[in-house]
Amino acid sequence: MNSSTLTERIGRHRRSLLFLLLLPVLAGIGAALSLPVALFPNIQFPRVRISLDAGDRPAQQMVLQVTTPVEQALLGIPRLSDVRSTTSRGAAEISATFEWGTDMIAAALQVNAAINQVMAQLPPGTSSTVRRMDPTVFPIIAHSLTSQTVSLTTLRDIGLFQLRPVLTGVPGVAQIGVTGGQDEEFQILVNAARLAAYGLSFDDIAKAVASANVLSAVGRLEDHYKLFLVVSNEILAGVTRSDTLSSRRSPTASLPSMTWPPSAVRQLRNGSALRPTDMTPY
Repeated sequence: MNSSTLTERIGRHRRSLLFLLLLPVLAGIGAALSLPVALFPNIQFPRVRISLDAGDRPAQQMVLQVTTPVEQALLGIPRLSDVRSTTSRGAAEISATFEWGTDMIAAALQVNAAINQVMAQLPPGTSSTVRRMDPTVFPIIAHSLTSQTVSLTTLRDIGLFQLRPVLTGVPGVAQIGVTGGQDEEFQILVNAARLAAYGLSFDDIAKAVASANVLSAVGRLEDHYKLFLVVSNEILAGVTRSDTLSSRRSPTASLPSMTWPPSAVRQLRNGSALRPTDMTPY
């Protein structure tokens, strides 16, 4: 009696029951179609990364003059939960973590404003970069160049001037960064007492070397309906065994654009080939 009554009620309200069953199915299909699907979906991580560059200052000076003032400036930002930093020679990385649910666009603007307030107190030439933490901040694919015969400076030049222009033209590539290796560097060890005796300074030597390390166009030459550009290449190429700076044009060129006593300059050496044990501690 009861079963027949239930069956009759279901039969009378079958359309309503089917409609109620259909509603969750339609809601599930709509939710599945609206879900973001991507290799790296847009996720708002509550973290901001600050990169600081201050030249070649030792790590101890970086902590006192750059990292600590910036950390203290960040502590006043609302909803900031944690600040961590890593300091090395001439560079510092600071991670500012906020509470979940924080508007990270506004937080990044507040971080920029805090850094700009203390920028005048930082050493001259200090630069900063602020980025929100998301899957697109770091490179997706990384390639390494290694060699047993080629120097680190040459490997870096290959990555900068040969590989990066080629990879930039690949569809979908937004940015290419080259890290590691070494920049070409020359060190001039000066006898400070002899230099001062002749009324010269360290800036005089630096200006003389910088004024000679140039690549410039000096004129044009026309021949048989063709126009040729004449270029003067005075870029320094290295240090010879005789302790003279060599250029690409003249392999035995000495310190140019200025005349000073030879005893004022004690030694020339390739700074990019030095080991950490060869450096004078501060």
